[in-house]
Amino acid sequence: MTTPTPAPVSPEAVPQLALEVMHRAKFPMLATTDGDQPHLRPVSPVHTDGFIVYVANLRSYGKTNQIANNPKVELCYLDEAHDQVRITGVAEILADPELLEFIWKNTPLLRRYLGQSNNPALIIYRIRPTRIRFMREWAMEYHEVPPPQLQHANPKSQSHPSL
Repeated sequence: MTTPTPAPVSPEAVPQLALEVMHRAKFPMLATTDGDQPHLRPVSPVHTDGFIVYVANLRSYGKTNQIANNPKVELCYLDEAHDQVRITGVAEILADPELLEFIWKNTPLLRRYLGQSNNPALIIYRIRPTRIRFMREWAMEYHEVPPPQLQHANPKSQSHPSL
């Protein structure tokens, strides 16, 4: 039995390949911890700005306390070809009113279920990457992507208006 050989990846292509995986996969898994117990769940980002990912949450959800106690999280995107992107980072509550309004206006699901942007049940987390890794299926090695500098929302960045 021969082992599949993945297509070679040039270092300069890695950031774009990683962004393409994120676009195709759409719904990453988010890992948090509760003490020494890890928790993993799918999430639906409400906005991405390159590798900076924004996730909506309700204060009543379990991840609220988990992130408050330990804001270190990891997102894992896996596409249909089994290529993956792992974003290790720090989750912080988004407090930028302009960016919050931008996300609110571009996310119909939030408006439908929460009624107004100042709903006290809503939290938007910005996951600030500290490490980004890309791997093709069968490659068995990660390619590092330099973490971005935090920027303000770019209207050309990816929002998920269907949510």
